[in-house]
Amino acid sequence: MSGEVAPWLVVVDMQRIFGQPGSDWFTPDFASASTGAARLREAFGSRVALTRFVAPETPAGAWVPYYEDWPFALVPDSDPLYELMPDFPVRDATVIIRSTFGKWDAETAAALGDTTEIVLCGVSTDCCVLSTALAAADSGVRVRIAADACAGATETDHRRALEVMALYAPLIEITTVAEVLSGTPIPAHQ
Repeated sequence: MSGEVAPWLVVVDMQRIFGQPGSDWFTPDFASASTGAARLREAFGSRVALTRFVAPETPAGAWVPYYEDWPFALVPDSDPLYELMPDFPVRDATVIIRSTFGKWDAETAAALGDTTEIVLCGVSTDCCVLSTALAAADSGVRVRIAADACAGATETDHRRALEVMALYAPLIEITTVAEVLSGTPIPAHQ
């Protein structure tokens, strides 16, 4: 396997807005996804990207009616709602901040360097994880979804999103935390 580049772990939107009960965007299985994502994070060392969804300063286009439906979320990115949950301190991670559901773009690709594979986890499976996975796969990056380190708006939505992403095999592979951790060890610092 010499010459191969170790994959990156991309942890999608493990933020207060999705993880705190009482938030309009609370993800019911957030705690379960958080446990799996935290286990993965330890294995990937410094090859971890933590994403944060934030509202745009001024919504445009289709985002205008979206934020009319969700005005509570139209706050600055420094608002506590958009903070990462305590289980996901920045430490030596790369932080990706986007005002879009999908977090994969040319800027993200550049931040992760020469990677050809990512392991993806986080919330919500049926929105930001799905949008990120499809864009990354479309750009030629192999995507492994750690299904048990993801959570959807509902369990049904979570399963549906996984089923959709499975249609993109072999570009996207649905896996588990245990399967990822049982693979080749990820170098702690690369």
